[in-house]
Amino acid sequence: MSDIKSPAAPGHWREAELRQGIELLFFAYRDFTAGPDHMLEKYGFGRAHHRVIYFVGRHPHMNVTELLGILRITKQSLNRVLSQLVRQGFIRQTPGVNDRRQRLLELTEQGVALERDLSENQRGFIARAYREAGPEAVDGFRKVMIDLVADPADRARFTRGGKRG
Repeated sequence: MSDIKSPAAPGHWREAELRQGIELLFFAYRDFTAGPDHMLEKYGFGRAHHRVIYFVGRHPHMNVTELLGILRITKQSLNRVLSQLVRQGFIRQTPGVNDRRQRLLELTEQGVALERDLSENQRGFIARAYREAGPEAVDGFRKVMIDLVADPADRARFTRGGKRG
């Protein structure tokens, strides 16, 4: 790929620049998920399992409705993945305190270990890129990524009160 020169005017991007951005997202996502994909294969899991494990790990005791809102997948798809993760001992479901019909989700010890391994791989990937790019580029990247999030409520998760950890 050729280097991209600065656009003629701010906000006016050439087709080639936009297409390169699309390609870079494809290649980055492919490489970002390669390590975890390999780890997940050992369990017969895929990326949907990874996303569930990640978000349940980040938000212990979230309910199924909240998880559906984050993942934006069908209830049927989530139930298939979730039941497998519960059956194999990676996630525990408990009834809600106020509403016993609610299913609150949390990782088991086995789930915590898997989430840690998957995320450690990806944290290393991101840390290397951040180190090489430098703080100013990291701030710009963060802004671009937030602006790529279409839903204002999802975007607000990362803009309220500064950086989210």
